[in-house]
Amino acid sequence: MRRVTAWIGVLAVGIATASAQQATTKKAFEVASVKASAPLDPQKMLSGQQRVGMKTDDGRVDIENWSILELLNAAFKVSPTRLTGPGWPAGLSPFTAPRFDIHATFPSGATKDDVPEMLQSLLAERWKLAFHNEQREQQVLALVVGKDGPKLQRSPDEAPTDAANNTNRPDPIQVSGDPQKGGLTIRGAGQTGALKVSMTPDGMMRMEAERLTMAQLADSLVQFVGRPVVDQTGLTGNYKVAFELSMADVLAAARAAGLQLPGAPGAGGAGPAAAAADPSGGTTAYQTVEKMGLKLEQRKAAVDYMVIDRLEKMPTED
Repeated sequence: MRRVTAWIGVLAVGIATASAQQATTKKAFEVASVKASAPLDPQKMLSGQQRVGMKTDDGRVDIENWSILELLNAAFKVSPTRLTGPGWPAGLSPFTAPRFDIHATFPSGATKDDVPEMLQSLLAERWKLAFHNEQREQQVLALVVGKDGPKLQRSPDEAPTDAANNTNRPDPIQVSGDPQKGGLTIRGAGQTGALKVSMTPDGMMRMEAERLTMAQLADSLVQFVGRPVVDQTGLTGNYKVAFELSMADVLAAARAAGLQLPGAPGAGGAGPAAAAADPSGGTTAYQTVEKMGLKLEQRKAAVDYMVIDRLEKMPTED
């Protein structure tokens, strides 16, 4: 009886160990090549020679000119504004981070739905990523619906893929329009839908996004308000969203993100319009949110963070 009991114990330990290993083993690409991208060249981007983004099919994934920020977002669905920790490489920002081309094939049985998990494995193997998740109670700005309801238009369904560009390369950047007459329309560069950029008669920069969720809108506002923004609108789906921001706010956000810009009068803070819109010291972002039938309210909330314990700036070589 003792021997039987001992064998049952050994078997139980073996089953538990195997189950734990199975639970912690992530899917990984069968073969993956990671190379540093050539520096971004506006002329090559406009001609389609250089592309930015990711495309997948049922057997492979191809990524061009993505930084670690885009890779983490694709792998963990985490906004760059929720990344923190002692392991984050110094000086890494959206404008200074190295960019990479990744070409990888799927293992047998894997599908496009497994790409995030396989990217997680790639980040752990090649960038030595180690992290943990934390919830932090803090002051935030809650994005909520205004008293008169939202003034937003739902986005139409996504258009079918252009057969002429039916390759596994990301879509090329397409720029059309005239900055002096109606503005520029930009497509590609890994974004969902088109982005239209123009100037209003009163000197505001207007950016119209074709497809944004409210969570994406909240993340976009962070760079202009200087604190976490949490979506509490309860609105689902994609919407057409128009931002109108002062040039001072746009330049200040670009500098905060690491872009080196020459000095400009008033670029370090909010303009007069911001002071009128939000006496507590906000930016023109408050005004543009109100035009959408939404508002930003100060609240205390738990915010999820991905805390980076270790992350190499450059991956190990192929």
